[in-house]
Amino acid sequence: MTATMLEPPAPDVDQAPEQPELAHLEDRVPPHLKLSRRAAGCVVGFGLIFAWFVLKPLWHTDLWGHLAYGRHLAATGSLPSTEPLIVLSRGMPFVDTAWLWQLLGYGVFQSLGVAGLQGLASLTITATCIVLFHRVQQRTRSTLLAWLGVGIFLALDWGHLGVVRPQLGGLFCFVVLLHRLTSRQPSRWDWLVVPGLHALWANLHGSFVVGLALTGVFLLGRAIDLLRRTGRWTSLLHDQTVRRLLLWLQLSAAATLLNPYGLGLYAEVLTLADNPNLQALTEWQALNFRALHGLAFAGSAVTLILLYRWTPRRVASWEGLSLVGIALATFWSARFSVWWGPIAALALMMQFHAVGRRWLPWRADLEPSPTNGKWSVVCVGMAWIFFAYSPLGMRILHQREPLLEKAVSAGTPLGVVEWLKKHPPQGLVFNPYEWGDYLQWAGPTGMQVFLNSHAHLVPRDVWLHYLQIAEQSADWAETLDRYGVNTVILDKEYREGLIRRLKEDPNWNVGYEDNRGAVFVRRRAI
Repeated sequence: MTATMLEPPAPDVDQAPEQPELAHLEDRVPPHLKLSRRAAGCVVGFGLIFAWFVLKPLWHTDLWGHLAYGRHLAATGSLPSTEPLIVLSRGMPFVDTAWLWQLLGYGVFQSLGVAGLQGLASLTITATCIVLFHRVQQRTRSTLLAWLGVGIFLALDWGHLGVVRPQLGGLFCFVVLLHRLTSRQPSRWDWLVVPGLHALWANLHGSFVVGLALTGVFLLGRAIDLLRRTGRWTSLLHDQTVRRLLLWLQLSAAATLLNPYGLGLYAEVLTLADNPNLQALTEWQALNFRALHGLAFAGSAVTLILLYRWTPRRVASWEGLSLVGIALATFWSARFSVWWGPIAALALMMQFHAVGRRWLPWRADLEPSPTNGKWSVVCVGMAWIFFAYSPLGMRILHQREPLLEKAVSAGTPLGVVEWLKKHPPQGLVFNPYEWGDYLQWAGPTGMQVFLNSHAHLVPRDVWLHYLQIAEQSADWAETLDRYGVNTVILDKEYREGLIRRLKEDPNWNVGYEDNRGAVFVRRRAI
């Protein structure tokens, strides 16, 4: 017999040979740290959100005024009882509803500069998106709808997210609370999380009352659902969810009293919107449906109405109560539209998923997906890239501070401030409402600005005189004389008419002018 030579089997062309280095890497990654391709996609998506907002210029209002108050709090070590920074508001009662955010922002600036402020805002927004994404994904069992929900939220709240102010902290607390209230399996930790969240919220921003209202809406909605289903009032006494929500509401209300003002904080927050000075500000007026944010609100509301008309899903009462309540509040004041964004995004995705199941082959994608150590490395690597190449990363890793001109919005009066530092004004300075915060923060030490963005702290007659001068009403020049103003600072975006009037007035000289604004100095000081 002749020996038969056995050839080795041909390699499987459908199976690529395993790379030694990847196999070695796979063995070194612990099983509980192995991630999936879906997780890598989420890292990229949230990394892009972080990158967009961390590179977004800091707006020239609100932020700098809160930093100025944070600087004052850090310097004095106490909360003032009267307005401490505006000379024309001295003696006005002052309840600082955002003292914790102000101290946090000032501490971040002291440590990391403007890059730290950009990072603080971007991380807060990104964390808010992550929490909302998780809730939409769990309720719809669709990653695609979760990303769509995040996109709708960003579109609806875009105008609010562009301004770095304590409200961002309140919005994060709101979305976390919404996440816990809509959980189908509450955790025992929620008994600490929900009241603790309200305690934190009450020191970050005055919008904590919205959180209490949302908890109350869920309690009322649960009671309505039970009565509709059983028809018996006694069912409320035996329902575990009703008892839990009632206790959460009571504990949360008690937790909000852990603030420096106690019950006085409620009086300040609940009467703020009644201040007549705020009625002149656009964000405190009724929603303008001709503006882009008004059209977005109307479009989302109409879409929700249609989806609720077609949905086969049983609609919980809390959805209607919360949406109608926030909509009515937004009609009264556009400032409330910030709370519409997350609830509308969640409700839209839940109803779109229910309606879409009639025509679209939805497939649940929350089943465990294959994990691999390689995707863990990809996730870490992508997260590191987004961080390391951001202004925050450059500041932490390389001590490289971004250029101030690129880090702030185009409306920031950088040139005006630099001129004022070389020519410090004497006495009271008339300034635009929109620039008061930055002038107070970055201007010469001791400069007395006419007002800042805290319009509710300005005496009514001072506010009316400000409008008289800014709008060139009758006797505006005499009003400047009456206040002893020797320096006038104006922005060209809104006060071009007043700039022309002062240039024609022989009593005033142009001390400085650029493409953003101008500084006028009285020829003969009063």
